[in-house]
Amino acid sequence: MPDLLIELFSEEIPARMQAKAADDLRRRVTDGLVEAGLTYAHAGAFAGPRRLTLALEGVLAASPATREERKGPRVDAPEKALEGFLRSTGLTKDQLEARDDKKGQVWFAVIEKEGRPAADIVAEVLEETVRNFPWPKSMRWGDGSLRWVRPLHAILCILTDEAETQVVPVEIDGIRAGDTTRGHRFMAPEPFAVTGFDDYAARLKRARVMLSAEERQDAIRNEAQTLAFASGLEVVEDAGLLAEVAGLVEWPVVLMGEIGEEFLDLPPEVLQTSMKEHQKFFSVRDARRSGQIVRFITVANRETDDDGATILAGNQKVLAARLSDAKFFWENDQRIAAGARMQPWIDSLSDVTFHARLGSQADRVGRIAALARELAPTVGADADAAEQAARIAKADLSSEMVGEFPELQGLMGRYYATTAGFPDDVAAACEDHYRPLGPSDAVPTAPVSVAVALADKLDTLAGFWAIDEKPTGSKDPFALRRAALGVIRLLLENGVRLSLTDSFNNVLGAHEMEQLAARGDGAEAATDAINIAERVGPKVADLLAFFHDRLKVYLRDRGIRHDVIDACLAMEGSDDLALLVKRAEALAGIRQTEDGENLIQGFKRANNILRQAEDGVVEYSFGAEPKFFETDAERTLFDALSGAEKTIAPRMQAEDFGGAMQAMAALRSPIDAFFETVQVNTDSDIIRRNRLNLLGQIRAVTGQVADLSRLEG
Repeated sequence: MPDLLIELFSEEIPARMQAKAADDLRRRVTDGLVEAGLTYAHAGAFAGPRRLTLALEGVLAASPATREERKGPRVDAPEKALEGFLRSTGLTKDQLEARDDKKGQVWFAVIEKEGRPAADIVAEVLEETVRNFPWPKSMRWGDGSLRWVRPLHAILCILTDEAETQVVPVEIDGIRAGDTTRGHRFMAPEPFAVTGFDDYAARLKRARVMLSAEERQDAIRNEAQTLAFASGLEVVEDAGLLAEVAGLVEWPVVLMGEIGEEFLDLPPEVLQTSMKEHQKFFSVRDARRSGQIVRFITVANRETDDDGATILAGNQKVLAARLSDAKFFWENDQRIAAGARMQPWIDSLSDVTFHARLGSQADRVGRIAALARELAPTVGADADAAEQAARIAKADLSSEMVGEFPELQGLMGRYYATTAGFPDDVAAACEDHYRPLGPSDAVPTAPVSVAVALADKLDTLAGFWAIDEKPTGSKDPFALRRAALGVIRLLLENGVRLSLTDSFNNVLGAHEMEQLAARGDGAEAATDAINIAERVGPKVADLLAFFHDRLKVYLRDRGIRHDVIDACLAMEGSDDLALLVKRAEALAGIRQTEDGENLIQGFKRANNILRQAEDGVVEYSFGAEPKFFETDAERTLFDALSGAEKTIAPRMQAEDFGGAMQAMAALRSPIDAFFETVQVNTDSDIIRRNRLNLLGQIRAVTGQVADLSRLEG
């Protein structure tokens, strides 16, 4: 079986597109080959700045011959039916066979296809893949019609077995496939021929090209760490930057340079961001100086006679110019923060639009400040501090540093608030109120930060719900799913008890008032609370449902099944997420035990019998009368339910749902014994009603933590 090697050689491919492009090449080529009957044993795809490579091992030398029998219309069917069948098979009438069938004679087509050489199939599949490649952006060049991410220069496509190396006969827009490639643009630019993948990879390495992106990343990481360690320093880890830089070079040469002494007093985050965004430099810090960034790592794409001295000198010159700008921004911003306590920035938020239908950033800050003050007692924060933090939290959006580096918003706010003399918890909230930014980001725990973070996210969600700009399908342009997950994590990980219904009513009501005021009928609406409630009510319910959906995703990732959550959502107080999760965790835990699972089955059996008996008309919830018991199983169950209720009630009062569920699980034996020995639907109406009321007690006692009827299985 031959091996297949494909290389598409072009001008530089953007680093962010390389990994997906390699995967797309592998998937499209292998899918096309398999569909044509050409299987393979193993596939490997590689990407670099100037090439996409695909290597397949154990490809069939030819597709297998096939024979297919296809049943057609009856022999006496209308001519048009026969014509359609002939078109679908590609045969003529004299090639059909008439065979006996249950309904008479029927035409059959026998379609035989001979196997095709691998080279022919590869040529067709490769051309189809190249011409329809899913680049996010592509271009045309010259007079051709081919589109590629950058001009495509050459195609290497060979099939290799023990006997020979065969060039696949494929030509795309005047580019004829061959068996040659090129090495490094500067250090080994001459073309050379290869005979297979192993020869290809080895000769590329000699020509100063590392084929594998993982190998380039490892080389950069290891050499950078070695250089830093030799100077008693450490490299700041940045996986995203590492992947990007590995996509910019074919032969990484790692160099460490100096940062000018005049820039070392800049905040480390400013240095790191400036060097990363503008220069693609890694930061090197000194643990002995509180993690101060003191040097940088750059990765060149070539070796030089002076061991990179000229490259470093040029990089340091450009870096100094960039950092001079950052230093100017920092010093100027510091003066404003210290001299006017950020007030000019706060005032300028009135000129910054948050959303065309939701007003300015200043409008939003006012709403967040009011909500943060309201939430403060709930999260254990000082109300004045929470409001103060909310009023300055967005001020750094107007600073020059954040204007240059938007990703530093919040962080610079903390620095500037400290400079302005605000209390530490207020300054910390300027940074922390954006968190958590994602599922792996830390959740604020300081009370003032929690109050402002909740207010910020709740206002965002309520605002977009107020104007009916909700996520649809995969579209979520305002990151509302992330905001909802942030609220969920803030509440659960800080143990905050909050009625979302009340919060949504308040915040959506405020937004509704603003919307009405903007339309000119605010004064009238302000005096008509009923109208506001009518507008807000459905939106509150919809927003709460959205939160419940997000909570299901959050808890599912933590091993709690959706039906467990549904069972707890059916209970009163489901808008208190902390309470809801306590119920779900208790129910999920008891389901892991044999007694707990059997208890649930006993509940379901009782509930099913009750539903059939009640039929929406009568109700068996009045408790059984012991004087009508005929069996010991009835008496034992009644006593067990009464005793369990005395244990369960205080635990439910204390919201010890796990303890309550354990007490319920202890009922497993008397419930089992009841169903094994007692016939509920007896001939006596009195005995039957009494036993149904006993089932009602089972349902009432065991259904206090969650609606067990909603559990699956």
